[in-house]
Amino acid sequence: MITVKNLTKYYGTGDNKFKALDGVSVNINEGDFVVILGASGSGKSTFLNVISGLERPDGGNIDYDGKKLENMNERELTEFRKNNTAFIFQQYYLLPHLNVDKNVKMGAALDKNKDYKKYIEAVGLGDKIKKFPSELSGGEQQRVSIARALAKNPKVLFLDEPTGALDEKTGRQILDYIIKLHKEQGFTMIMVTHNQNIAETANKIIKMNSGKITEMHENKNIKSAYEIGW
Repeated sequence: MITVKNLTKYYGTGDNKFKALDGVSVNINEGDFVVILGASGSGKSTFLNVISGLERPDGGNIDYDGKKLENMNERELTEFRKNNTAFIFQQYYLLPHLNVDKNVKMGAALDKNKDYKKYIEAVGLGDKIKKFPSELSGGEQQRVSIARALAKNPKVLFLDEPTGALDEKTGRQILDYIIKLHKEQGFTMIMVTHNQNIAETANKIIKMNSGKITEMHENKNIKSAYEIGW
């Protein structure tokens, strides 16, 4: 379980200082699929970055089954992320000098996963395995980043607008695949998205505004990636 209590985060200094997170508290159970919704500037991406250990909070607690992120030093945080989490961002963060195979293999190596090529096939890039990022479209690069994250076999998968660069057909295919893996492997999944329809595929929905959680509820009518609007 991930337990977050009274999380605060500030950006800026002096007159430009503002509170990006304002006393956020939430419990996320192991195996949950959580979607976080909110307008730009609502704090949802900041929340994702802080609870994943990419950024430090200015106040509050983040507890992963007794492991307190706010008490870890940089080395311990890096080790925690390596062993427990994976990320899919809006930006692709691919290494330009590595082809598709080697970019995904880099993620798989963190878990000593030798069966990583199935993820490349699953995101529809089996015929482009030797291509470099510069030879791929934006949507294809995003699919490489998704395969790389999944090949790591994470305990917690963080996603920031994972279908934002994809057309509807590919977006549904990728979302469907991620959801199937989530069910099969039982990892926890926390996704930030502007697409409110995607929330219908999650079991827990959080809405944020002005750095606060304004609504949180369990979804009793979970739909597949092919049943939602887009």
